[in-house]
Amino acid sequence: MTTIALPYFVAYPAAPAPWPGIVVIHEGNGISPQLLRTCQRLAAEGYAAISPDLFFRSGGTEAKGFAELIGDLQADQVMADVGEAADILRSMGATRMGVTGFCMGGLQTWRAATGGAAVDAAVGFYGGGIAKAGGTPRCPTLLFFGGQDEYVPMTDVDQVVAMHPDTVVYPDAGHGFMRDGSDSYHEQSATDAWEKTLAFFDRHLR
Repeated sequence: MTTIALPYFVAYPAAPAPWPGIVVIHEGNGISPQLLRTCQRLAAEGYAAISPDLFFRSGGTEAKGFAELIGDLQADQVMADVGEAADILRSMGATRMGVTGFCMGGLQTWRAATGGAAVDAAVGFYGGGIAKAGGTPRCPTLLFFGGQDEYVPMTDVDQVVAMHPDTVVYPDAGHGFMRDGSDSYHEQSATDAWEKTLAFFDRHLR
């Protein structure tokens, strides 16, 4: 089998480096238009943003069913890919490094924050499995969940809130509430979460 280097999408400010960097980790459905827009929105706010395709060893987004693609992932390799993506931004001139992610990417964001990668701040969205993963973040970490999440049980969300008080739960939002252009998008929650995310990264990365 032919091996390839880590594929990624990158967006960065028009202003020259240095700038802070953010690794953006995709959902279980892989690289999506919404994810690329997130990178571009972050770049417009002055961050270099990179989104690595964590499914590339299995053929990339939609090469298989999402459950099989996720099942093929190896935890240590995922963190190595996140670290490589961060290093790519550093080689471009990025300084302090953040990480954010959605769904599956929310869990990987938590894993990075608890020691899986060298990052300075983390913001995770509706990451299933965080309660089971446990651990203590080594950097400032902010988490978001929807109170109507159909994939992450509220018992798990309550457990996350108990172990990590810097967690925001939007009572009326479901899973994927940041996914603009989809039925799961919840504008009020998404707008507030985006503002909180920018303020958080501004505080810890600049």
